[in-house]
Amino acid sequence: MSLRLKMSVPVPMEQSESPARDLEALIRSRTPLIVIETEEEPRVVNVVRAIAERLKLKSYRWTVTDGLKSYQPADQPHQSVLKSLEVLAYIKSEARYSLFVLLDFHPFLDDPVHVRSLKDIALSYNTHWSTVLLVSTRLSIPEELKAHTARFQLPLPTVEELKGIVQDEARRWGGEQGGQSVHTTHEALDLLARNLTGLTATDARRLVRKAVQDDGVISQSDLPEVMRAKCELLGGDGLVTFEYDTARFADVGGLNRLRRWLEIRKTYFSHSSDTKLDPPRGVLLLGVQGCGKSLAARATAGVFGVPLLRLDFGMLYNKYYGETERNLRGALNTAEVLAPCVLWIDEIEKGAAVGDQDGGLSHRVLGTLLTWMSERKKPVFLVATANDISKLPPELVRKGRFDEIFFVDLPSPEVRHEIFVIHLRKRGLKPEGFDVAALVATSEGFSGSELEQAIVSAMYVAAASERGMAQEDLLNELQQTRPLSVVMGERVAALRDWAAERTVPAD
Repeated sequence: MSLRLKMSVPVPMEQSESPARDLEALIRSRTPLIVIETEEEPRVVNVVRAIAERLKLKSYRWTVTDGLKSYQPADQPHQSVLKSLEVLAYIKSEARYSLFVLLDFHPFLDDPVHVRSLKDIALSYNTHWSTVLLVSTRLSIPEELKAHTARFQLPLPTVEELKGIVQDEARRWGGEQGGQSVHTTHEALDLLARNLTGLTATDARRLVRKAVQDDGVISQSDLPEVMRAKCELLGGDGLVTFEYDTARFADVGGLNRLRRWLEIRKTYFSHSSDTKLDPPRGVLLLGVQGCGKSLAARATAGVFGVPLLRLDFGMLYNKYYGETERNLRGALNTAEVLAPCVLWIDEIEKGAAVGDQDGGLSHRVLGTLLTWMSERKKPVFLVATANDISKLPPELVRKGRFDEIFFVDLPSPEVRHEIFVIHLRKRGLKPEGFDVAALVATSEGFSGSELEQAIVSAMYVAAASERGMAQEDLLNELQQTRPLSVVMGERVAALRDWAAERTVPAD
């Protein structure tokens, strides 16, 4: 059923009872200094104003540009209070039963005079009964003030509050368009709100506005772009990237056993709370290079119908102690905020391999990853791919870490036939015009990526002669190529022998 969003909004998020109630409890506890680290300055200001009205208190805001201003004309200071020390002196000597929001006051906390002034305000609280709220994106409290300070974390908006933001932006758009309505459905509205969870109200409002402004429609087709933008906002350090296009298994040759395994579990991935079954948690894909592990990771997200995130282990490492583990925890937290999703760790052996020459860093990184794998609560399906099993620690590959370990082997003749057909059609060539059976017979030992590259090389040869690619061009490329299974035959054979008794074939 189609909806037309043109109604008045429910209680705006800025006036939500939850943050106001919690902050009010902190103010009532007679805490003289409250620190709020947030990027949602307007939201904090509105919450404080609402609390002041309810408690019959005066309320003020101060910035270095505008000085001290009251929210009520009758309560304006009689004299100009602009400088930072002037506002502290005013609070100590003139204020009574007031709330003061000092915005971006953090640079002055490096000055001992400002620190002592704030401490004097805290110590004389029983004479003025006023609370000072220090609001900045980042704020470190000096040791002298910690005993008099409480921290308050502004909660992120709930799903219902996010729906209110969507409706608010729909009304705003309608007003700008001469009273038109935004068209959507109950399902699309619910999905959009749920996919905005984990964002601040400011960021959520910006993404909703972008989704609405182009055509006045909120549909499920808007969600991939919303999720990509959300990933960029949350993972701005580049450790986790949003893979916009997820492959379909129709574009993957073989891997039928893995495909069936995923299809069975997709219903229970994000709806496991409705059953007694444990939610599927992840798979480890081992195999010969170029045989489709990365493509399978992308296709997994397509099967589950969720975003695909890629974690770059190479960017985690930092020379400072503890920063690498912090980077990993931040990246994993980003994945949980974006849940439900598939998290792909490519070539996991490069980041999870442990050694004794790094001061214990690799052990700490592995410990952080293993802890998250066992304790995570959100629907994040982990797909890890690896080429060299010998570098993976036993703690990672033991039973229970992953739901299953699949081995992606060199393609069989049947699978090579599928791969040739897929890649010929992908490049606008008709498979019926080629003797695919002869191509399959000539390509024994080739990986999927090597088959694709042979087609690409044959097309270049044909283009150089200003003609279409023929059967002979492709046969010549296959005959001239030495696949990895030949160049590194001993290593590939050893890997296949190891996997034969220890893993599940992906095909």
